[in-house]
Amino acid sequence: MIQSIDYAAIASPLVLALMAGVVLLLDAFLPRTGRTRTTLGLVTLAGVLAALAVPAVQALSGARLRTFCVPAGLSRDPGPPPCSFVVDHLTLVFGAVALAAGVVVVLLSMAQLAESTIPPGEWYFLLLCTLAGAVTLPASRDLIMLVIALELVSLPVFALAALKRYDARGSEAALKMFLVSVVSTAVMLFGVSLLYGLTGSVHLSAIAARLAAAPVAPGASVPPAVPVGVLTVAVVLVLAGFAFKIAAVPFHFWAGDVYQGAPVPVAALLSVISKAAGFAGLILVLTTALAGQARLWGPVVAVLAALTMTAGNLLALRQRHAVRLLAWSSVAQSGYILAPLGVAGKQAVPASVAYLVIYAAMNIGAFAVVAAVSREGGRNELDDYRGLAFRAPVPALALAFFLVCLAGLPPGLSGMFAKIVVFREIVAGGAGWLAVVMAVNTVIALYYYIAWTARLFTPASAPAPSSASGPAASALTIAITLGLVASVAFSVAPQLVLSIAG
Repeated sequence: MIQSIDYAAIASPLVLALMAGVVLLLDAFLPRTGRTRTTLGLVTLAGVLAALAVPAVQALSGARLRTFCVPAGLSRDPGPPPCSFVVDHLTLVFGAVALAAGVVVVLLSMAQLAESTIPPGEWYFLLLCTLAGAVTLPASRDLIMLVIALELVSLPVFALAALKRYDARGSEAALKMFLVSVVSTAVMLFGVSLLYGLTGSVHLSAIAARLAAAPVAPGASVPPAVPVGVLTVAVVLVLAGFAFKIAAVPFHFWAGDVYQGAPVPVAALLSVISKAAGFAGLILVLTTALAGQARLWGPVVAVLAALTMTAGNLLALRQRHAVRLLAWSSVAQSGYILAPLGVAGKQAVPASVAYLVIYAAMNIGAFAVVAAVSREGGRNELDDYRGLAFRAPVPALALAFFLVCLAGLPPGLSGMFAKIVVFREIVAGGAGWLAVVMAVNTVIALYYYIAWTARLFTPASAPAPSSASGPAASALTIAITLGLVASVAFSVAPQLVLSIAG
C-alpha cells in the first residue's frame, strides 16, 4: 500500500524543515565572522516569512487540505476516512500566530547573537525546528502526531536555553524544564495509551465517534461500554501533559526560573509560540476527540483556569525582575485563555483563540522592549526601567502601551476587548463563580502592570542616553514596531480578531 502525500498541505512545515537544513549547511561552509551571523539570521528570517506566506495563500484559496489519510477500504468508521494531517481554519490561525511571533523571535535572536558567543548555526536550526513543530501541531489529527509535534516544539527549546556557554542560569533553566517536560510527557503518554485502549484508534475523529457510539457506564461488563473511571483517568492524564506546555497549575512552577535563566528570545518563544502550540493541541483533543465528554472535562478545566490565573497573578505581585514578572503574567494569561474552554459553550473556542491572538501581539512586543533594555546592561530589574521614557522615549511608550493592553485598560483596547470576550462567554456558559474569580484577578493584575508603567515615567537619578546602535538595534526596533502595529490594529479594529478566531 502506497499512501499519497499532499505537499500543498504540508508546505509550511516542509519549508521550515528545508530552511533548517540550509542553515546548517551555510554554517558549516561559511567563515566564522560577524557577517556570517547576519547572513544566517536573514536566511532564517526569509524561511519563516516564506512559511508564513503559505497559510495566507491557503486561507485565500479557502480549500480544506487533508493528507496522511487512512485508505477508504481500510477505514472501520462511517463517513470519510480519518486523516492525520488536516489544514482547516484552526490550523491556519494557530500556524499564522506561531509564525508571526517567530518573525519577531528571529529578529530578537539576531540582536542576541550579534554580541554573544552563542553558535548561530545551531541556534537558528533549533529555532526553525521548534517553529516546524508549532506549525505541525495544530494540523495534527491523531494522538501519535500530536505527541510527536508537541515534543518537536519542546526538545529544541531545552538546547536553546542552555546554548549560551558558561551560563549557569541557562543550564539550570534547561535542566528544570527538561525534568518537568519528561514527567509531563510520560503522564500524557499514559493517558494517550488509555484512550487508544478504550477506542482502538488514534485518530481524533474516530475516537469521538467510538466514544459516542459506546455508552459510558461505570463497571459495565458489556464490551462496547466504556468504563467511566478509566475514561476519567485518561482525560486527566492527557490534560496534565498539555498543562505543562501552557504553564498551567500545578505544572507552572518551572516558568519563573526558566524564563529568567534562558536568553530573552527563548523566553519570548516560550511565552507565545510554545504556549500557542500547547493550546492548539489541548483544543483539538477536547473539542474533537472528547467533544461528547464535555461534562467530564469541563469542570476540571474551569478549576484549572481559576487556579492558574490566581497563582500567576499572586506570584507576579512579588517579582522585581522584568522577565520573571512577564513569566508569571504569562501563567495568569493562560488561565484567562483556559476559562472559556471550562464552560464548553458554542463560542468557547473562538473566545479562547481571540484572546490568544491578542495576547500574542502584546506579549511578544513587551519581550522585544525587554530585550532592547537588557542590552544596556544591568540585571533587567524593574528599577532598570526607571526613567526609560527620558532616555529612550519610543521603546518606553511602546512598553507602556503593551503593559496597558495586558492590564486591559484604555487606550489598550485590544486587551480590554479580549477580556470582555472571555468574560461574556463565561457568563453565558453559566459559570458565574469563574467570572467572579476572573474579575478579581484582573484587578490584582492592575497593580503590577501599573507599577511597572509608572517606573517608565519616573525620573532616574542620572538618566543616560541609550547605547543601542547598529544592526542589532535595527532588528530590535523592527521587532518592537511589529508588536506595536499589531496591538494598535487590534485596538482600533477588534472585529478583525473575532473574524479570524471564528
